[in-house]
Amino acid sequence: MKKVQLVSLASALLLTLPQSAAAFSFTFQWGNLKPCTSGRPNTVTNPVFSLSDVPAGTKYIRFKLKDKDAPGYNHGGGVVAFNGQSAVKPGAFKYKSPCPPNGVHTYIWTATAQKKKNGGKIGSASASRKYPE
Repeated sequence: MKKVQLVSLASALLLTLPQSAAAFSFTFQWGNLKPCTSGRPNTVTNPVFSLSDVPAGTKYIRFKLKDKDAPGYNHGGGVVAFNGQSAVKPGAFKYKSPCPPNGVHTYIWTATAQKKKNGGKIGSASASRKYPE
């Protein structure tokens, strides 16, 4: 009988534990970028970002692009207000496009969920794609 009570108690305790939240994530497509392989990027509008499981309390999302194959180059990014939308459409900010001078590079967008425009990090996510694809 004690074994049954112990199992019942353990089950009840498991039900009271907070369920793990889904992880913040996003996807993107390069869209209609002007082809660029000269090493001299164009200034362009952001791609469409499709957002999933943005952390509760997020007021802003900061996006930053990094070239994994040339990490010292600053492609920039931008900060957008978040009000529950599932996507960030082109035109929210401008950045320096992918433009590898020698072959294909891997680019990583990082999105940081923030409480304030200039900080208060709540969570982050990243997504990468090759360019040119």
